[in-house]
Amino acid sequence: MYIPKYHALTDVNAMHSHIQQHPLGAWVVATTEGLVANHIPFFLNQEPAPFGQLIGHVSRANPVWRQLADGQPCVVMFMGPQAYITPSWYPSKAMHGKVVPTWNYVTVHAHGTARAIQDTDWILQMVQQLTNAQESVRPAPWQVTDAPGDFIEQKLRAIVGIEINIDRLEGRIKVSQDKDEADRVGVMQGLSQEPDSGSQAMANLVESAMK
Repeated sequence: MYIPKYHALTDVNAMHSHIQQHPLGAWVVATTEGLVANHIPFFLNQEPAPFGQLIGHVSRANPVWRQLADGQPCVVMFMGPQAYITPSWYPSKAMHGKVVPTWNYVTVHAHGTARAIQDTDWILQMVQQLTNAQESVRPAPWQVTDAPGDFIEQKLRAIVGIEINIDRLEGRIKVSQDKDEADRVGVMQGLSQEPDSGSQAMANLVESAMK
């Protein structure tokens, strides 16, 4: 990923936090059939250091797990807040007109190698970790054990575990850092008036980057 210095997100803890907040990853893997892409939720284990490990699962009917080639690289892309930036928000537009549209976003790419796991105990533990990570903040968290045991066993037989040891993390946070203060304020104010949650989240990030 191309990352200008002023857009670089290099803190491992910050990148881990981003993955935990946006766990649905776009997983692209080199297989014996070529590049294959899937969108699946991952749970982040922060060990082994320094970058950790991603675990998740795919349907047994999905051929990707059978196509994994030993040692072939893969990448999982975790996209966070993103928003279109109109030049109309820049005060400099009225001054000289030398402005163009752009797009602000935050993303983290986790590079590593993947392996498929069919061990039932491992898959059950992985599903419990994935579930607990999302349910723990709810008033009445659902647990895997809430469902009938034979039903869960049936579901587990229909999936295959995926484990990715992370060799490298790349992060990019593009929040108008290359603009002057007046234009950044204009972007923040413009985004804050947009109705969607992504724009609201981006407005907060632009404001935080100005401090």
